[in-house]
Amino acid sequence: MKNLRMMAILALGLGALSACAGDASKTQTGAADVGTNSTSLVASAQATIESLKRREDIPEFRQMLKSAHGVMIFPALYKAGFIIGAEGGNGVMLSRDAAGNWSYPAFYTLASGSFGFQAGGQRARAAFIVRSAGAVRAIIDHQGKIGADAGVSVGPVGAGIEGSVTTNLSLDVVAFSDVIGLFGGVSLEGAAMIRRNDYNNQYYGRGATPETILIQHAWRNPQADGLRASLVVP
Repeated sequence: MKNLRMMAILALGLGALSACAGDASKTQTGAADVGTNSTSLVASAQATIESLKRREDIPEFRQMLKSAHGVMIFPALYKAGFIIGAEGGNGVMLSRDAAGNWSYPAFYTLASGSFGFQAGGQRARAAFIVRSAGAVRAIIDHQGKIGADAGVSVGPVGAGIEGSVTTNLSLDVVAFSDVIGLFGGVSLEGAAMIRRNDYNNQYYGRGATPETILIQHAWRNPQADGLRASLVVP
């Protein structure tokens, strides 16, 4: 079974992630391409947050965002597969400091594989509310180990929050998507948050890493001020 899971993740890395607009391969063509992609990704992340905040059928999203320690945003998350399934997409992560101020975004690719009876494909916008400082640190420190280091549960748009989410206060991460059923119970087990330091370095400057962006709050880019403002819930 462990080998099958590994095959699923490898299938994702070779297939689904390359389908995510080909961003990873495009970065090899030059810094200009990376810059264009990173800038548009930040703008799309802001649109994703604003869209989810407007949804009256998931008031839990605004409530959890208000007290969140971090948020991961994927404006175009793809799911596809037959028997071996995969999710993938580029996105950003932001964290909040002790004073309640949001960091600037660090860039990531989400990669997840699962094995089971499934077919078809989906594209969705998704946001993950990170509910503890420990989970923020785990995601930064343990690339590729979301399932091992932080609990994940799902709140699909249009169906509210599943009962298990609201009754288990120990959950570290809650996922919201505008496609119902995008995530299954095991689909994010072993998910990998892969650092995109090519995007980070282009967007901020050489040496920008998730640690220095999210924890030290050492980097700034005014282009992301709109995204940061969208995370504030009155």
